[in-house]
Amino acid sequence: MGLGPRLDIRQSQSLVMTQQLQAAIKLLALSNLEIEAFIAEELAKNPLLETRGGEAGETVVVTIDRETGDEAVDPSGADELLAKGDDSGLDMDWREAALDNDSASDVGGGSDEAFDFDRLAGGEAGLSEHLMAQLHGAGGRLGELAEAIIRELEETGYLSTPMEALQAASGASRRELEEALALVQSLDPPGIAASSLAECIALQAKAADRYDPAMARLIDNLDLLARGQMKDLKRICGVDDQDLADMVRELRSYDPKPGCRFADKEPETAAPDVFVRRTGAGWSVELNSASLPRVLLNRRYHLELKAGATDKASKAWLGDCLASAHWLVKALDQRARTIVKVASEIVKRQEGFFLGGVSAMRPLTLRDVAEAIEMHESTVSRVTSNKYLLCERGIFELKYFFGSGVGSNDGEGAAAEAVKAAIGKLIHDEADILSDDTLVDLLKEKGFDLARRTVAKYREAMGIGSSIQRRRQRKMAGG
Repeated sequence: MGLGPRLDIRQSQSLVMTQQLQAAIKLLALSNLEIEAFIAEELAKNPLLETRGGEAGETVVVTIDRETGDEAVDPSGADELLAKGDDSGLDMDWREAALDNDSASDVGGGSDEAFDFDRLAGGEAGLSEHLMAQLHGAGGRLGELAEAIIRELEETGYLSTPMEALQAASGASRRELEEALALVQSLDPPGIAASSLAECIALQAKAADRYDPAMARLIDNLDLLARGQMKDLKRICGVDDQDLADMVRELRSYDPKPGCRFADKEPETAAPDVFVRRTGAGWSVELNSASLPRVLLNRRYHLELKAGATDKASKAWLGDCLASAHWLVKALDQRARTIVKVASEIVKRQEGFFLGGVSAMRPLTLRDVAEAIEMHESTVSRVTSNKYLLCERGIFELKYFFGSGVGSNDGEGAAAEAVKAAIGKLIHDEADILSDDTLVDLLKEKGFDLARRTVAKYREAMGIGSSIQRRRQRKMAGG
C-alpha cells in the first residue's frame, strides 16, 4: 500500500453553540453591576435600544404556598411590552445622551432634589493625604524628607524601605533621615512609619504614655506572649499576675496596622437580586427590578431608520441591530425568570432557615435544585454565582444555601452551616473550655452525629482555635 496525500469527505454531527447562546449563558453568571455595564455597552452600540428605570409591577413575582408548595407566577416585563407593541420613543434629553457613556443607574432620575455635594467629599482621605496635611508647618529640607518617607509607606502604615535605600535616593545624611522619620512617627495615627510590629506597638504605647520599663520588656518579648508563656513574662517584666493582665489588655487595644483605617477604597455593598417576603399563605419571591435598567426596543426609531435605509449595507446593518435588540430583551427576561425560578426552589427547600434560622438549614446540592426545576446543574451554578437574596434575616448569596450534610438523629441530615452555628454557640457560651471530644458529646445531644475530626474541621473553618489555644487566650485576657 503506497503512502501519499489524499482528500477524504466525512460527515459527522457535533453540538455547536452559537454566539448568541454563548452570550446568553454568560449573562446568567454576571452580577448586577456587570450586567449594568454590559447593558450600557449595548446601548452605545445599538440605537434601537433604550432603557427605563425599574418600576413597580415590572418584574417577576412567584408566590409559594406554604402547605402545598404550589407556585403562582405573576409575570410582567420585557416580553409583555413587546407583545403590546410599545412603540413610544424617548425624547432626546441629557439623560439619553449620558447613556452613551454611563450606565442607567449613574444617570439622574429627574427628581427635584438638589445635588448632593456631600457625596463628593464623603469619602475619607487616604493615608498619604492625611499625613501630608499635618506637615504644613514643616518646611525646608526636613519637610521634603518627611514627604519622601510618607510616599514610601505601605497601605498598613509600615515603612519597609531600608534607611540605606532612602539615603541613597534622597542624598541626605543618616541624621537628617532619622529626624524626618521621627517627625513622621509623631504624626497621627500613632504607630505610623514603624519597621516592625514591636516598633509599631512601642510607638503607640509612647503616645499613650504607657511605655515604662515593664511595658518595654513585654513588647520586646511578643513571641513569648504569642506562645502564652505568662510565667516567663512575669519574671522578665518583674510584675505580678494583675499587672501583667493589665499590660496585655493595653496591648490588645493597640492597632497593629494603623494605616488600614485610611484605606482609599471603600467597601462595596452587595445589592440584592431577589426579595423574599413572608405572606399569609406562604412566601413571595420577587426580582429586584430597581437594581437594573429596563431594556426596551424603540420601534418608532426603527421605523424612521428603516424608511431612510436605501442601500443594501444600511438595510443589513439595521436588520442586525433589530435582531440584536430582540435577542437582548429576550435574554434579559429569560435571565430574570431563571433567577426567580432557582431562588423559589431554594426557598422551598430551605424553608426551615427562613422560619428558624441557620440551625434549621438542610443539606442542599446544585443537582437537587437542577432536577427539581428541570435545568442543567451548570446552569444552576451560573445563576447562583454573585447573586444575592434579601430576606428578614439579612442578605445572603444564593450559594450560601448549598452545602453538604452530616448525619442527624431525624435521618434527614443537617447542613454544614447548621453544624457550624451549633459549634459556635457552644464555644461562645462555654464556662469551662470545651475539648473537641466534649463538643462531639454535646452535639449528639442536639441531634448531630459527628466524628471528632469533623468537629475539628468545622471549628478551624470558622477560625476558632483549639481548646489549648482558647485556654491560653483566656489566660492572657486575665480570665
